[in-house]
Amino acid sequence: LFTIRTAPKAFCRTSLHTTSNTLMRDTCVFPLPEPHDLFQASQMKFEDFQKDLTRHRRDLRACSAEVEKVCKLSDQDNLQPFKEKMEDFLAQVTHLLLPFSFLELTVFFSVKPKAGEKEVSPNTFFSIWHDFSSDFKEQWKKENKSILKERLKAAEECFRQAKEKATYSVKPKHATGILWKKTLT
Repeated sequence: LFTIRTAPKAFCRTSLHTTSNTLMRDTCVFPLPEPHDLFQASQMKFEDFQKDLTRHRRDLRACSAEVEKVCKLSDQDNLQPFKEKMEDFLAQVTHLLLPFSFLELTVFFSVKPKAGEKEVSPNTFFSIWHDFSSDFKEQWKKENKSILKERLKAAEECFRQAKEKATYSVKPKHATGILWKKTLT
């Protein structure tokens, strides 16, 4: 339990150090998935996800066949804008639907199954990822606040120095005030 609680925090500090360039920008975005999204992923039934993925792949094959059919039947003059845009679209969607292996993902992140389990369940994987992301986000917010405080101090110091080195001076008021010259002609 000790290593589970301390290891992510140590890793968070290391990750925060490597993302310091992101934090130094005027606008910065949290670099990991939101913890709430990961929690929802841990509650998801992956059998339903696999069914949806299979259905999307089938729809993509049908769309690709329809595009080929339209390209064969179209005139060359009308073909180019449609064909180019559809090829780009199909390439992007195919890349998104590339088969992935959950097992490869768990090996990549070095996640081990719980005692008594043969392999890592998606629920276990996303629960661990959720805990890490929550810890990281907490540390990330603290680091952001400290950087903003440092920037504020630097700006205040710069303002103070500029105020001390004022380039103008105020002369004391003369007792007589403004002199008027009257000229008689």
